[in-house]
Amino acid sequence: MEKDYKTMLDRAYSKLPEDSGPADRFSIPRADVRQVGRRSVIVNFGEIAEALRRDPEHLMKFILNETATRGTRDGGRAMLQGKFNAETIRNIVEIYTNRYVICPVCGRPDTHMVKDRRLTFLQCDACGARSSIGKA
Repeated sequence: MEKDYKTMLDRAYSKLPEDSGPADRFSIPRADVRQVGRRSVIVNFGEIAEALRRDPEHLMKFILNETATRGTRDGGRAMLQGKFNAETIRNIVEIYTNRYVICPVCGRPDTHMVKDRRLTFLQCDACGARSSIGKA
């Protein structure tokens, strides 16, 4: 009986995903926002999207929805209609990170988005959890 338990335990451990290291290695660059006339420019937008490992179009769409404005991307920059301070943009990026990047089960950033029919799920590479994030 004890040997069966040990065999099952070994098999269970072998199926667990590899530990990807400490979660505190994840850091998001602070949004560098500058005012140009009546526009706000996120100078390091591309760097933020790359650090989050998310599609820049998805991040841009989220920011535009949260600010209720229009905008465009120009290379690694994002330009928004209207004046938004850096703190507002940083808060929006933090909300995006908590909703679409950080695993709600283990709290790690090692995730990717998976579409299944009309729903989108957050698939965690660290713990294997799959959480619904609705329509993304």
